[in-house]
Amino acid sequence: MVAISASQPPRTRRSSRPKDPNAEPVDVTDSTRRSSRVAEEPKRKLFSLGRALKHPLADYGFLLGATLLLLIVGLIMVMSASTVVSYRTTGSSYTLFMRQLLFAVLGLAAMLALSRMPVSFFRRMAYPAIVVAFVSLVLVLVPGIGVEVNGQRNWISLGGPFRLQPSEFAKLALIIWVANLLAKRRDRVTGWKSLLVPLAPVTGALLFLILMEGDLGTTLVIMPMIAAMLLVAGAPMRLFGWMGGSIVALIGLLSITTPYRLQRFATWLDPASDPDGTGWQVLHGQYALATGGWWGVGLGASREKWGFLPEAQTDFILAVIGEEVGLVGTLSVLALFAVIALVIAQIAMRTDDEFVRLATTGVGIWIVAQALINIGAVVGALPITGLPLPLVSYGGSSLTFTLMAMGMLLAFARAQPEASALLTSRKAARKAGGRRAMRKQSKARAERESGAESGTEARSETRTRRKVRAPKATKTRRRRPDKDQ
Repeated sequence: MVAISASQPPRTRRSSRPKDPNAEPVDVTDSTRRSSRVAEEPKRKLFSLGRALKHPLADYGFLLGATLLLLIVGLIMVMSASTVVSYRTTGSSYTLFMRQLLFAVLGLAAMLALSRMPVSFFRRMAYPAIVVAFVSLVLVLVPGIGVEVNGQRNWISLGGPFRLQPSEFAKLALIIWVANLLAKRRDRVTGWKSLLVPLAPVTGALLFLILMEGDLGTTLVIMPMIAAMLLVAGAPMRLFGWMGGSIVALIGLLSITTPYRLQRFATWLDPASDPDGTGWQVLHGQYALATGGWWGVGLGASREKWGFLPEAQTDFILAVIGEEVGLVGTLSVLALFAVIALVIAQIAMRTDDEFVRLATTGVGIWIVAQALINIGAVVGALPITGLPLPLVSYGGSSLTFTLMAMGMLLAFARAQPEASALLTSRKAARKAGGRRAMRKQSKARAERESGAESGTEARSETRTRRKVRAPKATKTRRRRPDKDQ
């Protein structure tokens, strides 16, 4: 028995096969280099953020993803924040949540339908939309049709507990109409006449109707929205000086002449001066944010929603978010709004269509301004205006029309040249693949039929051959002659 040393490799048994003298020599170094090259190459990642951002449908994907995430967060928080109020008013803890879920489904259907529309569809809808907005705003002021809630006559009754807020639709309609008007007058936006007629009368009349309903918050969103669209269109800077002075004077006049707005302004300056009155909501909103800490007290475990924080599911839902999921959850919601703002800015900068650029700017300012006003009111940086947090707060009209606006932006993202070319090629490939599959199926069917026919013919031919085949010859015995013969 031979001992094998660990330092020496074992001997390999030589092959007993004779070598072919005509065989080509094998280059071992080439395979070694190839294997080392493969080993040195970095492995391809399953997901790369840089590669995802360069994708032609990156704007579409990020905008859709951030919108759906905010919608899911909103539905969860509405269900959590509205249980106490819903049980107290309706006898069920989930009535308000089910209503919000219904409007979310309707809004998602409208968003997906609008995201498949061409840009020309929105331009054709500019004038019908602004007419519908004016008619609905006038109907709100008609007794018996308009519904007043908390001193504001902003809703039209749809029967039962469902109400429609026309001022939310007016924002979307005004964006489409102003973008279409400025896109048509692209070469004349530097003149006062082309800017003010008919833009100023129509916008002024619409704002007047909204203010007649007592909705100052929507007015504060519409004015910067129109100003941003004019700035992108190339309006002269002196126009914004006049607009800024007019807006400040209008806000001051409305605040002084309306007692509850003046009280809100005083409460914003010093909420602790009336802790049991007008400062109650602001102080308890700050208490909710403070008690949440980093990670919150737990989903559904809010204490402020038990009657301490008014409008916990609408205007002050961010306070409940901060209390239940903490600072981390609040910053996550703000990060989603930041993603939406960045993607909207990206769509506006990439497009060559003036209407798309203006409409995208208007929707972006709408979402960002309304979110900032709501967040500022919750943290005490701005007076309370009653504006909901977009895509998160309870409110069917706000949620539905905001989702419709996001559907329009998704359609603009799909209309970008690179995205449109990619979608066209995918559609052609699907059609070609479908036709190829149909051809394969028809070919296989034809082969089966031909094979069946050939098999039938072969069997019939075999039967015919058997019938036609001559009978076998029978052997005849030769008679032996008798021995007697």
